[in-house]
Formats: sequence, C-alpha cells, structure tokens
Amino acid sequence: MDHNLKDLKHKAGFVNIIGNPNVGKSTLMNALVGERLSIITSKAQTTRHRILGIVNGENFQAVFSDTPGIIKPAYELQNAMMKFVHSAVDDADVILYMVESGEKEPKNEDIFNQVSKSQIPVLILINKIDKSNEEVVSHTVESWSKKLPNAKVYAISALNNFGVEEVFTQILEELPYSPAFYPKDSLTDKPERFFVNEVVREKILMHYKKEIPYSVEVQTEAFEELDHIININTNIIVERKTQKGIIIGHQGKALNRVGTEARKDLEKFFQKKIFLDLYVKVDKNWRSSEKKLKGYGYQG
Repeated sequence: MDHNLKDLKHKAGFVNIIGNPNVGKSTLMNALVGERLSIITSKAQTTRHRILGIVNGENFQAVFSDTPGIIKPAYELQNAMMKFVHSAVDDADVILYMVESGEKEPKNEDIFNQVSKSQIPVLILINKIDKSNEEVVSHTVESWSKKLPNAKVYAISALNNFGVEEVFTQILEELPYSPAFYPKDSLTDKPERFFVNEVVREKILMHYKKEIPYSVEVQTEAFEELDHIININTNIIVERKTQKGIIIGHQGKALNRVGTEARKDLEKFFQKKIFLDLYVKVDKNWRSSEKKLKGYGYQG
C-alpha cells in the first residue's frame, strides 16, 4: 500500500526530442541532462541512434531521447534512422518538437501528421532565437501555434541555455505519475562503448570532408577498465579501400589526430587515463545492407 502511495507522488516518463537536422536537438538534450551525451557538430546527420539521457530528482525521473534529424531517406541507413524517429513519436509521454526561428513549414509531413494526431502533450521549441530578431521570432511562434493549437510554444536558445529551465518545468508538469523506469543513479541507457564510438565519430565528422564521415561506422571491440587506466580497442569501418587510405592519412597522421583528440575527450568523460587503439577496416557497402546495419545496431 505504501509503495503505491509513493508512486502516486512520483512522476516518470519518456521525453522525446524530434526536429530537422542541425536544429539543436543534441545541444538541448545536453543542456537538459547536463552531460555531453549527444555529439554535436555542425554537420547534418550527426545523431544516428536514439540516445537516452536520464534526469533524476527525488520525486521524478525524466528520460530524454535525442533522435536523428528528420530527412527524406536516400539509402538503407537513413531508412533505419527514420524508424528511430517514428518510434520516438509512438512511445513518448511528452514530445519536444524543435524548429528554428524563421522555419515555417515541417520538412516531413508524415512525421508532423503523426505528432499532430497523437494525444501526447507537445511542446514546440523555437530554437536559435539568439541568431534571429524579435519580429521573425514572433511570426514563427504565431505560425506554429496555428499549426498545432494544442501545443505549448516556447522561444529558446539551447546553446545559451535561455528558456531551457522554463521548458524543463513544463516537462515535469506534463509527466505522468509513475515509478522510475531506471535506477535513480543512471545517467543513460547506453554502455560505455557507445560513448567511445560517438566521440571517435565526432572527430571524424570534424576532420574529414565530403562523404567520408557518412560512410564511417565506429565499433568498440574491447573496453577494459583497470584501476588507473581504461584500455580501448576501436574499429573505424569504411565502405571502400580508398576511404581507408584517407582516414589513415599520410604516415598515419590523420588517424593519429583523431585518436589524440578522442582520447582527451574520453579522459574528461570517464575521469581516467585512456589508452585508445584505433584500427581502420573495410566493410563494403555496409550502409546499404540491412543485414550489416542490424549487426551495427541500427535495426532490431
């Protein structure tokens, strides 16, 4: 009996962030969770998976989910990424629908219709108001208020943490009463290896041009945590031999730079000395093979 009474005072639920590529979803998630859980770069399609970040309070647990940006899929990997977005709308308790100031139309009608038909509370977040002006912001607010009359609309700057606290307060208001879904000391549902992969992939997105970052998958084979050091072996998987040469670079310099920068970030993240061994492997056309994508955790 006491346990049930306690549950009635405790709120918990899934808060899923959706929106176009580069709209600031990962920046918002990191502002809400207070950890660099989602990698952030200026290139589109940075987030490929749904990443959960968990915020715990004495009487609440908000489970945030960052999702890939909404795109029209051009190949099998992108199809898999869009499945993550559709499922994020289906299983949310609260939806954060992010747009940029000045953005008037949804990029993907299917997903927008799915959001507007759902009975779930929706908060429309108009982001990047720091890069806009008052007139554009108020037109954007007006336009989206008409499109989703039942939604609450907030003008925010996730990068500058402006309006984020107000949004968080409203999220707690909307969360259903429920016991916690995860242990109260959890920060994420992802294993350590996942963050190693994401950090390495972020460095590849930063340092290589054209199609290279989009042809790369990162998989950590070994993660061995000792008292004073973590030994990590990670594979960078590319689609073609020529890409392997580009990733490694002249005398291995390009790969060394990725390794050094990733190691520094990981030492901050894990608060331990890191030994990081990077290998580059070719797995032909992995992005177009449903079977290979499953093996890399994109479907299932």
